[in-house]
Amino acid sequence: MLFLMNDVVLSLDAVDLAPPVTARRFAKLDLAFVSRLGAELFAEEPLLPHITPERSLRLAALIVAKAPEINAALFVAPARGCPVEQVQSRYAQLSFEVMGALFQRQQYGSLTTLEADRQVWRRLAA
Repeated sequence: MLFLMNDVVLSLDAVDLAPPVTARRFAKLDLAFVSRLGAELFAEEPLLPHITPERSLRLAALIVAKAPEINAALFVAPARGCPVEQVQSRYAQLSFEVMGALFQRQQYGSLTTLEADRQVWRRLAA
């Protein structure tokens, strides 16, 4: 499964998404808690998907476990070490075609923050 975290397409292995121990361990968490966890991670490191992709993969797996229809997440922190409350988050459900196109662009090294924004988040639209 492909998952867009900000401007990085992550490949989640189906086996890693819900191992029995992890599924039981996190069953009581809700999406709001996972969003707060994501905000904490991005407040600590705004470039999380680029700096520590392993943490991004785990966060994406938690998001999918709580809301399987979601396959894209955007976390925006104004600065490293900012208060968690300043981190904004959004979720999206992208079509297979859009996700595939983004993944292909990433494979060729042409997926940029601007391109991800244009295709998905539309934050920079004038």
